[in-house]
Amino acid sequence: MKKISLMVLVMITSALCFAQNAKFGLKAGVNISDLKWEAQEDRDNRIGLHVGLLAHIHLSPQWGLQPEVQYSTEGAKMNTTAGEYVWKNDYINIPLMLQYMFDNGFRLEAGPQLGLMVNSDDNGDIFKSTNLGVGFGLNYLTYSGFGVGGRYILGLSKINEDVTGEIKSRNIQLSLFYMFDSGHKGKSR
Repeated sequence: MKKISLMVLVMITSALCFAQNAKFGLKAGVNISDLKWEAQEDRDNRIGLHVGLLAHIHLSPQWGLQPEVQYSTEGAKMNTTAGEYVWKNDYINIPLMLQYMFDNGFRLEAGPQLGLMVNSDDNGDIFKSTNLGVGFGLNYLTYSGFGVGGRYILGLSKINEDVTGEIKSRNIQLSLFYMFDSGHKGKSR
């Protein structure tokens, strides 16, 4: 399932990027993630990172589509009777954001995200290999091509197997990004 999902998403993203004259960029930043789990109330955020590539496709002067591929470290800290335990879940995330671009460089965005787990410290006992979510964010792109952004990703799918209660992910991303195409920078504002 994981390999098929990844192949289909990569093919769709590739087709969109090359068919629409996409502009490319790099993105990196900090994650503040948590796992929503009713059975464990005493939790803390896990601080992690994300790094990846993005493509930006103008659909009109105000609307754009931004597919991304990111490596993302997520999870949560749990306080148990045995002490603190950190769940470390690493994903390849593939968000597809629809953006509304204002004339002043700001962009509002929303869209789905597929997460494919590439590493977990639970030995595969608890977590599923895929995670479906939806993201909402705000970005600002300068004329120089550098930008900053914030995004909240709400996990929609149950990511656990055989544990009491339902576990869903939540993640806040604070990012810096850079767009390579100098012609794109002026048009994006």
